[in-house]
Amino acid sequence: MFENVRSRKNPIGAEFIKRGLLTEAQVDKVLSYQREHKELKFGEVVDILDMCDKGELLETLAYKIQVTPVMLDEKLSINPVNFLPRDIIINYKVLPFELEGTTLKVAFADPLDSARVKEIELLLINQGYTMEVYITLYTSIMKQIESVKAVETKFIDSDEKDVSKLVDNIIMTAIDKRASDIHIEPMEDKVRIRFRIDGELITITELPKSRQSIIIGRLKSISNMHQEITTNQDGSINTYENYSIRVSSQKNVNGEKFVLRLLKKNVETKSLFELGFPNDKELVEKSFNKKNSMVLVCAPTGGGKTTTLYSVLEYLDREEINIISIENPVERRIPGINQIEIGKDSKFDTVLRTVVRQDPDIILVGEIRDEDTAKVAIEASQTGHLVLSTIHTIDAIEAITRLRKMGISDYDVSASLITSISQRLVRRLCNNCKRVHEFTEDELKYIEKVSKNTGTKFDIKNSKVYEAVGCPICNHTGYFDRIAVFEVLCLDEYLKDMISDSKSSIDIRRYAMENTDYKPLIVDGINKVLSGVTTIDELKKNIGF
Repeated sequence: MFENVRSRKNPIGAEFIKRGLLTEAQVDKVLSYQREHKELKFGEVVDILDMCDKGELLETLAYKIQVTPVMLDEKLSINPVNFLPRDIIINYKVLPFELEGTTLKVAFADPLDSARVKEIELLLINQGYTMEVYITLYTSIMKQIESVKAVETKFIDSDEKDVSKLVDNIIMTAIDKRASDIHIEPMEDKVRIRFRIDGELITITELPKSRQSIIIGRLKSISNMHQEITTNQDGSINTYENYSIRVSSQKNVNGEKFVLRLLKKNVETKSLFELGFPNDKELVEKSFNKKNSMVLVCAPTGGGKTTTLYSVLEYLDREEINIISIENPVERRIPGINQIEIGKDSKFDTVLRTVVRQDPDIILVGEIRDEDTAKVAIEASQTGHLVLSTIHTIDAIEAITRLRKMGISDYDVSASLITSISQRLVRRLCNNCKRVHEFTEDELKYIEKVSKNTGTKFDIKNSKVYEAVGCPICNHTGYFDRIAVFEVLCLDEYLKDMISDSKSSIDIRRYAMENTDYKPLIVDGINKVLSGVTTIDELKKNIGF
């Protein structure tokens, strides 16, 4: 049976059965997995699923295709990204592992892919190397590349002649420096590279204008954009371990500007309190634990709204609850949450109508930006669901005005909205270098002004205020990471009646400040300054007042 069936249908599978490494049922499992992952070869699936001894697996593959095997378990004697860019190593499943004179030993997961082998050979010939081909395991290549950093991650060499290495180094340096975005900006006589780190754009280097076209060509190539199109495009890069990179290009008078958004995968969701939410469990319970309600988080673009909602989901998630999110895009995968990504041909409101029929307890709607989405979200919140969403307003109370302007009736706003949260991100002082300093006259006047306008007393005498200094850990900025400053409006029955009676946001604000726990953003900001977390300068820049 083995000779008549297996050898005809799958010779490599037959070899594994013959050697006693796999059973027929296991071969069927591999073939089934391959049908769902067409880019993977038979041996790669066996390797990934860890179905037999790694050494015997490699020996069998090498015997079948007659290529010398190499097991890459030890630390390499060379840095592979000195010879090939990281994205090529990952996409082509190839790894340079040893250099003898001008002969570079290169391991492939699939040496039978003659087109890719030839392409790698030509790349190395252009660098003055001859190539010696080996076969290794796919997982060995991935483990090796995980432990290797790109060349010179501490700075970008503007004289680097290999554009693949240059672009790879820009991205790896951004990752090394915790950047959220990379801006590659053609200017009149140069190309400027800037990173956004902790919300601030910092110029990293400037490249000669002559490099512009080849850098743009390389970016388009690795992000699957059309080379010949110079108008706006969107793409993505998925060859950097633990990062998904969204790429956007836009034509301007000096060429095409690129912005790369670095989204880290598998990030552990911080608790609400770690994000900066008031450390008050009673407030958290009152804000989020209600059915037939809607909770809105308000902030500008890039203000951390989605991160806060993810933390709320983590807080609310239990095995007996069905949580569904509708996002564009899904920025972070959360185990146990049913996450839906909005495509080009779909809209929040149409997907939300379908989701309501999926028996959800909690629905996260990525953003309310139009009347249709607002109405469906309101309807969902009035039929037994807790709806969490975001909206662009300047503060928590103005969310009521925004819903009204979208065409939502006062009755529906009153009946649905239970909590409105506004937030801003400010930079955290670097704990390694921050330094205590005496309050300046301007700082005292600022705090006094906030105290007078909000009716809040601050304990200045028993507090320490710090200043930003700068050290290598924080890139000499004095700040490391960011924290959110919050204001929380929980609607009581009187506030709901005020909304139903079409009272203005001014009247609502006055009542909330005098009769509830509501305090404006700036109050939480001052408290974080007096706790040594941030500075008055950060508050002035991000909140004003």
